[in-house]
Amino acid sequence: MRQKLKIPRIIKIEKIDGFVIQCMFNNGESRLLDFKKIFNKWNVSSDDLEYKLLDLKEFKKVNLRNFTLSWSNIEIEIKNEIGQIEKYPYEIGPDVLFQLSEQMDSNDIKLGSIIKSARLKAGLTQEQLAMRSGTTRFYISRIENNKTDVEMSTFRKIIEAGLGKQLKLIIE
Repeated sequence: MRQKLKIPRIIKIEKIDGFVIQCMFNNGESRLLDFKKIFNKWNVSSDDLEYKLLDLKEFKKVNLRNFTLSWSNIEIEIKNEIGQIEKYPYEIGPDVLFQLSEQMDSNDIKLGSIIKSARLKAGLTQEQLAMRSGTTRFYISRIENNKTDVEMSTFRKIIEAGLGKQLKLIIE
């Protein structure tokens, strides 16, 4: 059985606004990294590698590499095992970035809210919806309260068999 790794990874840079980067992590969350706050917290001074990133033009040269933020305009020199100098771009580990980030106010559509609204509109109890869709009242409650994720196949069963509606998914 394949084990799920819970190591945070950045899978997309969604937006850069000044020194704030909005990233999507592999858990599906969009999170904000405010580097003005981060550099202030780190007490970045002219002696530090990050100092160059206080220049907005240099800061915006960020890209996604190895599931983290990377600045190839800042090089780190590291001696390898045979004493040779190797150069790498400046990167901050995604686990550190996740801890430093702030979760965005969620404008995400919560599937549980959609199900609950449709269930109430149809005049069904959680128990009735569970029976019709082949799940349990406890599971319907957890979905409606956004306490658990729902697989697409289960979501389809709840919508089509449980609520008697047609599921349409549009990606624009």
